[in-house]
Amino acid sequence: MARARGGDDVSRRRGGGAKGRAGRARQVYVYTEGEVTEPEYIDIIVRGGTWAEAGRTVQHHIANPNAEGKHRKPLRMVQEAVRTLRKVEREAKDAGLRRDKDWNWPQVWVLFDRDDHQGIPEALRLAEKEGVRVSYSHPCFELWRLLHYTNYTATFGGVAGAATGKLRSRPGFAATYGRGVRTVTEQQSKHVREGQVLTPAEDTGLSRYKTARKYAQKINDGHSTTNPNAWDPYTDVWRFVEDGLLLSGY
Repeated sequence: MARARGGDDVSRRRGGGAKGRAGRARQVYVYTEGEVTEPEYIDIIVRGGTWAEAGRTVQHHIANPNAEGKHRKPLRMVQEAVRTLRKVEREAKDAGLRRDKDWNWPQVWVLFDRDDHQGIPEALRLAEKEGVRVSYSHPCFELWRLLHYTNYTATFGGVAGAATGKLRSRPGFAATYGRGVRTVTEQQSKHVREGQVLTPAEDTGLSRYKTARKYAQKINDGHSTTNPNAWDPYTDVWRFVEDGLLLSGY
């Protein structure tokens, strides 16, 4: 199983040569639009996931746990992520890590939704220019959660609540909140439960993660426009799971 988040800073351990550097976990700093859903999801999959390669692990850090709503807009988060990236890159360099050589060079990710935000294209362009990684969902992160249950390809009309409603109505979803629970409110559904994403141990078929990844890739491949505001639906959370957290699945 993958290990939960850690608090080790790359600047705290210097030297040790190439062997020492290779043994360090990658530090990944994550800015999330949601205060609850995305951090809970990340904690669950890191605890229950499988590292893609033996000896390569990640310590993740939610970079904006107490941020106010105005600081959780896509462009604002990317701007703050750029500053964080420069800081952790300096720390990594001081610790002897090399960007072009070491797999555990630190990364900074921003996870945000389309919702009704302004500046999505600008945020994506700035992130690409500055080296910040982005995971983007349209209309919202709940699409990714929904794909763990079913293949959904129809447009949501940009309405995030529509995706949440579809998720809440999935058979078995409410029961993940407790025995006998039949319905959950929209507020309750913001909290992610293991049973919504992790594959049961006795399941011998394709994992929930692999299924969701397959569905998401097919959806994304169907968009021909370069305008991210028009990618309804769209989600590439699986890139964060594999490229950022170094998990092969969960």
